[in-house]
Amino acid sequence: MRYLGIDFGSKRVGLALSDESGALAFPYSVVKNDKALLSEIERIVREQKVKLIVMGESRDFKGRDNPIAKQAAECKKMIEKATRKKVEYEPEFLTSIQAGRPQGRRQEGSRGTGARAESRRENNMLDASAAAIILQSYLDRTR
Repeated sequence: MRYLGIDFGSKRVGLALSDESGALAFPYSVVKNDKALLSEIERIVREQKVKLIVMGESRDFKGRDNPIAKQAAECKKMIEKATRKKVEYEPEFLTSIQAGRPQGRRQEGSRGTGARAESRRENNMLDASAAAIILQSYLDRTR
């Protein structure tokens, strides 16, 4: 069974796919959060024969919804309706930070980060990596 992982953001959405056995998650792509988002997710679900979608659940250090949580919940409903697939939440606490570590990403403003544009180019798959971490966490927990 193939799974799709989603790291929802207000500007970009990271996507990850599992292997066909549903054991391992891999970064897939980063798409803009615009009018084309839903159709892109529908296309991927159809072409990759995705059976279940896992979306990061946005919460703060105290377990309360982050500001983006309401927008993500609305997107979750639209994805379920459009794809006719179940979308399950998986905690995404600090996944973007985890995803940045293997790529050597440093926090903005810290010494040695270089130009902002260069940093963005080098980390263009950061959101997809975060989606893969979310998805792998779900796969590990449910197997």
